[in-house]
Amino acid sequence: MRVIGLILVVTAAMAQAPAFQAVGSVSELMISIIYPSSDALFYIERTPPKTDVEWNAIRNQALMLAESGNLLMMAGRAKDQQDWIKDSKMLVDVGRTAYKLAQARNMEGIVALNDQLYASCVTCHTQYRPGFGKRS
Repeated sequence: MRVIGLILVVTAAMAQAPAFQAVGSVSELMISIIYPSSDALFYIERTPPKTDVEWNAIRNQALMLAESGNLLMMAGRAKDQQDWIKDSKMLVDVGRTAYKLAQARNMEGIVALNDQLYASCVTCHTQYRPGFGKRS
């Protein structure tokens, strides 16, 4: 009887799970969201944010970067369930930290994250982007 109850609960939960639909490809996410968001953090020292509007823009870029890691883990985008997921989670983690630092208006903290952000990008690109780092 317990098994039937468990099956019913699992079935009901699965029926309620949303069906996510990818709109853009991984490449489109990289070009349209991830590259611009990461550049905003990588190059924050070029034009340091001073106003509320500028800090909000940095915070928004960090949020987009973190959420992009989640988008990369969606079914249909994830290349595998091992390194791809691990690498995507690295992007979520660094984006989340940058988001919190931007909320605190801590530019030095965001600059200190550059190595972590760079590592999350290069680790993934080395594994999943053929020819990455090689000149033609």
